[in-house]
Amino acid sequence: MKTIGHILARYTAWIWGLLQHFGIWGVFAIAFADSALLGMPVDAIVAAYVYQDRKRLLFYVVMAALGSALGSIPLYIIGYVGGEKVLRKRISEERFLRIHRSFERHEFWALMFPGMLPPPMPFKIFVLGAAVFEMRFRDFLAAVFAGRFVRFLVLSLLTLWFGPQIVGLIGMVFRRHIYWVLAVIVLGVLIGLVVRRRRRRGKLGPSG
Repeated sequence: MKTIGHILARYTAWIWGLLQHFGIWGVFAIAFADSALLGMPVDAIVAAYVYQDRKRLLFYVVMAALGSALGSIPLYIIGYVGGEKVLRKRISEERFLRIHRSFERHEFWALMFPGMLPPPMPFKIFVLGAAVFEMRFRDFLAAVFAGRFVRFLVLSLLTLWFGPQIVGLIGMVFRRHIYWVLAVIVLGVLIGLVVRRRRRRGKLGPSG
């Protein structure tokens, strides 16, 4: 355990040393690398940037969301070129069919919703799915950006209220109670859609 802790500490120090060279653009670089290459502590980095420089909150959120969207392009290309075989190798047939149905019903939400959620949500699987199921590239980028924007905005606001330690708390809650969290989020989205529809009907007035 001491060895693992030492490795993680050195890894963290290396990342923060690297970020010093990027300055305020560090969140973009880390978010891009997180989506394109390997998992990076992007939430912790965004939270730290926002906590230390809250005046640029919106800038950091946009840069992180943009980095995630552009960083997802290589994976999209892999999925588009490789086809269904690329995705089927990574997930079960049942899950493959479930993701396929979600993209058939509403592909934008099928990608944006997972993009809003932190780990352990396997977002890269949905990025591959978007390519395999031939989601339009423009809509793909917009969905990734929108999902990540919501994620980083909520994270940033929570960081200002509770401090950077909220990142670890959110991760723990998602790992231990992911299904309950997903249920609450889905319920919130459904309530929001119902309220929005009723407001539209109220503006239109009674018909006939």
